[in-house]
Amino acid sequence: MLTCRPVWKKLAPLARASSTVCRQNLRRAGLKNGSIPAVRMSTGPRGGGGENQLYVLLVGGACLGSGLYAYKTIKEDQQRYQDRIAEISSRQHKTTTEKAAVPIQSKLSTPKATETEALPEPGPQAAPSPEEPSPQAPDAEVAIPSETAEPPPVDSTSASLKLTSHAPYLLIGGGTASFAAARSIRARDPGAKVLIVTDEPDLPYMRPPLSKELWFSDDPSVTETLRFKQWNGKERSIYFQPPSFYIKPEELDSAVNGGVAVLTGKKVVHMDVRGNKVKLDDDIEISYDKCLIATGGVPRNLQVIERAGEEVMKKTTLFRKIEDFKSLDKVSRNVKSITIIGGGFLGSELACALGRRSTESGLEVIQMFPEKGNMGKVLPEYLSNWTTEKVKKEGVKIISEALVKSVTSKDDILEIKLKDGRLVKTDHIVAAVGLEPNVDLAKSAGLEVDSDFGGYRVNAELQARSNIWVAGDAACFYDIRLGRRRVEHHDHAVVSGRLAGENMTGASKPYWHQSMFWSDLGPDIGYEAIGIVDSSLPTVAVFAKATAKDTPKAATELSGTGIRSESETEDTATSPVASSTPAPAVEQNKDDYGKGVIFYLRDKVVVGIILWNVFNRMPIARKIIKDGEEHADLNEVAKLFNIHDD
Repeated sequence: MLTCRPVWKKLAPLARASSTVCRQNLRRAGLKNGSIPAVRMSTGPRGGGGENQLYVLLVGGACLGSGLYAYKTIKEDQQRYQDRIAEISSRQHKTTTEKAAVPIQSKLSTPKATETEALPEPGPQAAPSPEEPSPQAPDAEVAIPSETAEPPPVDSTSASLKLTSHAPYLLIGGGTASFAAARSIRARDPGAKVLIVTDEPDLPYMRPPLSKELWFSDDPSVTETLRFKQWNGKERSIYFQPPSFYIKPEELDSAVNGGVAVLTGKKVVHMDVRGNKVKLDDDIEISYDKCLIATGGVPRNLQVIERAGEEVMKKTTLFRKIEDFKSLDKVSRNVKSITIIGGGFLGSELACALGRRSTESGLEVIQMFPEKGNMGKVLPEYLSNWTTEKVKKEGVKIISEALVKSVTSKDDILEIKLKDGRLVKTDHIVAAVGLEPNVDLAKSAGLEVDSDFGGYRVNAELQARSNIWVAGDAACFYDIRLGRRRVEHHDHAVVSGRLAGENMTGASKPYWHQSMFWSDLGPDIGYEAIGIVDSSLPTVAVFAKATAKDTPKAATELSGTGIRSESETEDTATSPVASSTPAPAVEQNKDDYGKGVIFYLRDKVVVGIILWNVFNRMPIARKIIKDGEEHADLNEVAKLFNIHDD
């Protein structure tokens, strides 16, 4: 009907003109004959009847034409209206279906966790705001709108909630550093809106149990639950928080009191530093006020394996993520032999974990490395050799001084040929040869990559640009005590992430809190380290006889924690008191390294410390490195750790 109005405006003058002419002719005829003549059907000129008939035909034709035009227009308008409604309805159904199939928020069925925060609290935590969603069951699915729902009005902005186009705090990477930064930001700014973007399908989780406790679980469904028992017997989840802790990314804009949202399965592929925005792999752009890069790293591989072809690559695991743990667990139950290449932290932990399993299933576990002994790049040679013997007792076959020349697949068996001619046959390879920091965004962001250590080069406040920070494995930072460094350990991710979060809220703090790292070679041997621990540095060690309390299992039972860095508190590092018990004579059994302290020196100053089967004394070691003093007698310094008291 809206279209008929302008049509009538055009036809009305013609109708009125025709009507006027007819009235004038009738008036003239009436004046001549003295009365209004009747209409006669005549073709002759008499009385003007022919003209009247012509005008009547004109008026009738005009009315009939306008009626047909109006009818046609109304029908077309109705058809267009129906088509529009059908299109809107189909768009609504399509959007709903796509949202249900590939939700923006991560699957809520990932962890079945109910425990509280696993990282050290950065400060007083704000109470949950009334705007944040109430907790829901971890296995609950996102509600799907009914298909029979009434279609929205035509002028509605969208059929579904939109992903936020702006995040005041944008954290790139979903690992420990990002989560620590998010908690730190929220502690200092309770109303902060934080968006974590990660290319993994999982919510933030801790990586150490992937190569430690999960392998010792008695639960046959551990690969699904991802819950494990710590050495102290307590059970926990690998995830830092359950899904109910987070808000949905599309609700971040409307969360009046802020919150932490995680956008999973999305990768940041480009950074526009001048425009303060990033582009995701699906071309979505998100702007930010402040940004943290915590992209971690990717496992390195041996070039000989990469060049060996697809068959070899299919039987090679690069261990880093949850999916790698699940895959290797399945492989270890279906093959006869696994060879681990690498003698560092990860390789040694996996070797001991799989070695323990080999006693039950008959699995052959081989560990090969180019060094003379296990952990040869970290431990002094004598201690490395002693550790190697301990790893052998865990059921692992050790091949030292092994340089891989080639890897081939023959008759469904992998053949590893070493440069000295030795040949090792195996069913599967785990390459644990280090980590490559992920610096893919350096080029588009114009950020500097350190040529010596790798990673994004940042200052002592972990800042790369005025509103960009870097934390975790990808950060090459300036340590005000030890100089330029890059660290790849869990506790460093916690410490650097927490510091970056504080500085993103205006704290302006330099990096000075030394992070620690630890490794367990089974439940009976463990060590904690801090600072620069490099076997090429001169070392001084003080050992004592170990007791039943000097094991990782006993240490966690005493502290009540599984992740040993959680038991640290900065307060306990202020005033260490030396033991009053005199140190025993130095001529101790050189082959008995039950427990002790190893000092790493640079220019006669202690720059690194390893506590060997000595636990819960890390704050003392941290203070020694922080003081940076020369010590005339390190035996006296070792007394601070009370290793001779028991």
